[in-house]
Amino acid sequence: MTTSPHRTPRSRAPRIGLLGSYGGYNIGDEAILQCVLGCLRGHRPQAHLIVFSRDAEHTRAHQSMADEVVPWEGVPQRQVTDVLSGLDLLVLGGGGILYDGEARRYLKLVRAAQLRGVRTFAYAVGAGPLHESDDREAVRTVLAAMDEVVVRDQESRLVLEEVGVERDLVVTADPALLLPPEPFTAEMMRQEGVPADARLVGMSVREPGRAAEKLDEGDYHALLADVADFLVRRLDAHVVFMPMERHDVRHAHAVLSRMTAPDRGRILHSAYTPGQVLGLMSHLDLVVGMRLHFLIFAAVSGLPVLPLPYAGKVFDFARRLGAPALVGVAREQVGLLLAEVDRLWDEFPQRRVDLGARVRALRELAGETCARCGALLDAMDREGDDDRAVDASDRSAGTDPTGPGSSTVGPDSPTGPGSPTDPAGPAEPGSGTTRPGSPADPVGAAGAPVGDTPVSTPHGLHLLRPAPGTGPRPGPEPGTVPGAAPDPDPGVVPDPEDGVVPDPEDGAVRSGGAGQEA
Repeated sequence: MTTSPHRTPRSRAPRIGLLGSYGGYNIGDEAILQCVLGCLRGHRPQAHLIVFSRDAEHTRAHQSMADEVVPWEGVPQRQVTDVLSGLDLLVLGGGGILYDGEARRYLKLVRAAQLRGVRTFAYAVGAGPLHESDDREAVRTVLAAMDEVVVRDQESRLVLEEVGVERDLVVTADPALLLPPEPFTAEMMRQEGVPADARLVGMSVREPGRAAEKLDEGDYHALLADVADFLVRRLDAHVVFMPMERHDVRHAHAVLSRMTAPDRGRILHSAYTPGQVLGLMSHLDLVVGMRLHFLIFAAVSGLPVLPLPYAGKVFDFARRLGAPALVGVAREQVGLLLAEVDRLWDEFPQRRVDLGARVRALRELAGETCARCGALLDAMDREGDDDRAVDASDRSAGTDPTGPGSSTVGPDSPTGPGSPTDPAGPAEPGSGTTRPGSPADPVGAAGAPVGDTPVSTPHGLHLLRPAPGTGPRPGPEPGTVPGAAPDPDPGVVPDPEDGVVPDPEDGAVRSGGAGQEA
């Protein structure tokens, strides 16, 4: 699929935009953003990194590697598209953002960037569920025009193929696997009322939502209470509930209220960064959970992990980790679940080496996404060097690329301002050009290149049918990731050193009421 010709990168630091579910709504999303920013900063230390955020104030306060933060919800579209126009590269993701009701919103901005000649890269995105026709059409069309599409798991690849995406899809792993830990100190433990000398089990409970619509609250609250009580008795343990979104707090309280030993449970209410939540794992002995990134943090820390699958992404991670996974979260499975917990605890000393090897393999895959994005930046630099060399050759031959008689846009040229083929000037009927903000271009994007066939879909997404013969760009071999946490030693995954963001309303971890976990 063709778009407006890609602009030649200027002879200055590149301007790179990041678009995802960012803004403090979910600890997993914030971990992903931190890792993607670190990757880009490692490849291009002088780059101007711009984050499109749902809560710009929060992102400015908590993501120090971002040079600029732009709100993209509840603001005039022109403000956003003006920023898009100045980008050299727009990075979509990572995380689970291509799902019903949301995919079209993200891809509308990606399409606007493509129409302005901005390169686009999908960074280990997650996909599904995708049943709504508008989202499916947006996914099929916009992803076809991206420079490269990398997904984080096989489940996402299968979803996109079922939707009808016909291009190479590279499967890697979640970017948060490379998050560096931060200390979760003994003082933090004391303030939360967690005993320092006890065996601790971490538990993650999530709210029903678009990613878990079939969860029955009463069923899974009772199931997790049974599991927590079993662990208290079996291991003489205390249970620590870690909310990954604000609404998780209420569901953690619901589980705690159903326990027969509620005095052995603690819910963390203070605000922590993603790195500190990863650091918390160094204090735990075992983890049972629903939230994907809680499970990722535990696996990276070398803990025995029992996933409670509620969606394909958790099933997929459990499979890649070699962890036991049930076929769902339902009260009638309590006996099977307790047996799995018991076996996991008893057999983990023998499984520790295997877990370490699997985690290292996943971290290498997460690093491959970063390497591929860096390779695209290198290719853009080479293209810019080639174009500048041609310009220099023209000047040495005594020709002015912008002078009279040249084919470049100038005030008197046939493609100059105001001409029928100038996207900024009047468009003649049938010219194939649309002006920014015209009815045929609801995102305020520049006109479609001649030869493309504009397609309008509901919700203001202006798409183009692909031209034949286009395809994805090749990526590099897997490489190391600048700024990533160090790889574990062979055979054993080391614990992080001892060591989400404040919610001004209730002091709990921030979350997005209408969002989906990364």
